[in-house]
Amino acid sequence: MATEVAPPAAAPTDERMRRVSWTTKLLVRPEIGALIGVVLVWVFFAIVAREHHFVSWAVTGTILNRAAPLGILAVAVALLMIAGEFDLSIGSILGFSGMAIMLLVTPTSGGGFGWTLWPAIALSLALAMLTGAFNGAVVVATKLPSFIVTLGTLFIFRGLTIAVTRLRTNRTQLGGLESVPGYELAHKFFGSSVTLFGTQFGVAILWWVLLTVIATWLLLRTRAGNWIFGTGGAVDAARNVGVPTRRVKILLFMTTAFAAWLVAVIQAVSFTGADTLRGTGQEFQAIIAAVVGGCLLTGGYGSAVGAAFGALIFAMVQQGIVITGVDGDWLRVFVGASLLGAVIFNNFVRRRAAAR
Repeated sequence: MATEVAPPAAAPTDERMRRVSWTTKLLVRPEIGALIGVVLVWVFFAIVAREHHFVSWAVTGTILNRAAPLGILAVAVALLMIAGEFDLSIGSILGFSGMAIMLLVTPTSGGGFGWTLWPAIALSLALAMLTGAFNGAVVVATKLPSFIVTLGTLFIFRGLTIAVTRLRTNRTQLGGLESVPGYELAHKFFGSSVTLFGTQFGVAILWWVLLTVIATWLLLRTRAGNWIFGTGGAVDAARNVGVPTRRVKILLFMTTAFAAWLVAVIQAVSFTGADTLRGTGQEFQAIIAAVVGGCLLTGGYGSAVGAAFGALIFAMVQQGIVITGVDGDWLRVFVGASLLGAVIFNNFVRRRAAAR
């Protein structure tokens, strides 16, 4: 007589383990909102500005050239925001660095110091890094909100730039960089362009892409990336497990200062001069681009790629407004709406993902 064999008992399931759908995995990526925004904005202007050749290599080149400087700033700002801090002085450091170069290379007869270009670039870099280190040191030493600290240094650096330039030269704009020894080599690194499909693409685009790749690798593939997320997400817990949170913050403030210096050099070499007001307002655009790219204002969450997408959205809207002839004042409406929409969208996605 055959005996029935009972089926094996099902393995107990761990209630702590649950499957996560691919849509949820996709939505929790910080850059997904900005990617969707890029597609929607491009499609919108491709339809609205079709007669103005928005979908063309010429317009594409203009958009990328316009996005590159903001993208460089936004990527650095995103790293700092992930660590839970802000840098409102990045625009004034940009103007400070560019004018430092011009003051150093201006002939002594014009109130400058008569240096050649590369030593001036090197010294301006050292000054920019010192300003970033100063911002970071004050924030970690005083424990004051970085918003307040860098708001103060925004006015300090901008004021110094204007005051010293006027004192030395009695002007606020300096030019003639193309005649300074060393300009040709500097132009190759910071101001050159390549022509593809009849359109010029500036070298700043390569700097933008390079910094975005490095920042993404740093965040996702290195221990330093874990430190950045930990510093912004739970600074006390991170400090308790040995994360050097103070050093992380200071180095990230120096990173934003480096980005400001790089943009200053690119613009000074490209335009063969500098202005004491250059960079005004760039700090807010960089922060908004980072927020549109998925960075939370509270820290601990964000993406360098998303910040790059945020800068690209800005450039597409700016160019779309120009070629369609719309009043440029509407750009401010878009900027404010983008910031508000990005914050609402990011919070909504995170809550939905956490609930699943």
